[in-house]
Amino acid sequence: MNSVFVIGVGLIGGSFALDIKGIYPNCKIFGIDTNKSHLQEAKEVGIIDAEASLQDLKSADLVVIAIPVDATLNVLPEVLDNISEETIVFDAGSTKEDICLQVKNHPRRRNYLAAHPIAGTEFSGPKAAIKGLYKNKTNIICEVEDTAFKLQERALKLFSDLGMRIRYMNPKAHDKHIAYVSHLSHISSFMLGKTVIEKEKNERDIFDMAGSGFESTVRLAKSSPAMWTPIFQQNKTNVIETLDEYISNLKHFKKLMENEDFEAVFKEMEDANHIKHILNGIK
Repeated sequence: MNSVFVIGVGLIGGSFALDIKGIYPNCKIFGIDTNKSHLQEAKEVGIIDAEASLQDLKSADLVVIAIPVDATLNVLPEVLDNISEETIVFDAGSTKEDICLQVKNHPRRRNYLAAHPIAGTEFSGPKAAIKGLYKNKTNIICEVEDTAFKLQERALKLFSDLGMRIRYMNPKAHDKHIAYVSHLSHISSFMLGKTVIEKEKNERDIFDMAGSGFESTVRLAKSSPAMWTPIFQQNKTNVIETLDEYISNLKHFKKLMENEDFEAVFKEMEDANHIKHILNGIK
């Protein structure tokens, strides 16, 4: 691989760039980003070798799209318009159904691999990029049958070299499942942060009492609203469904406490403890 273009040089795109440089040391990495300061920063920290534009994509062996999902809807068709027949393009969006539908009938649909690497941190921007971010992480691939075999092979080899596990799923199922295990987690964290911030207005010392449990639970509230608002918008139906279930469980827990039924409270938490066995099995 000689020429890689990364569209969006923040945490996700930048981390891909750093790992690709490690695997293909002679590869030249080009960065495309609407944020000029991000491009300058990415050059300074060695994530990219040079800036580029969508019109330069003809020379690309690989294009990585790592921008908010609403921007991907507009940028992906334009990327496919500008690439060569031998270029493989993949995105890293947390929603898949709308994005796949957007290019369903594009003449170069065969050059696109719909991907969602489940990796990241609560930080953003080029300086948040880290080597090894994707090692032992799951990468969900959708509609693999719509990607040219020799091109998907190239992308899948890269994912394997990065140490990623591959799961195949259709876009609709992906968006439904990810609403539970990712999107709901972020909403919970944002709203917990909001609740505590509002309380802190009257009790200035509340954060002095916050321990590691609070810190780990609210960590995702530091995530970028610019990235997460479009995700919630594109996956609105599934997210609302998960919120309804979550709110119902919260109300049920509250009712048990109001009724002084702490034996049932214990049982609810004991049942929830089963999650550790599930997560240990995944790891």
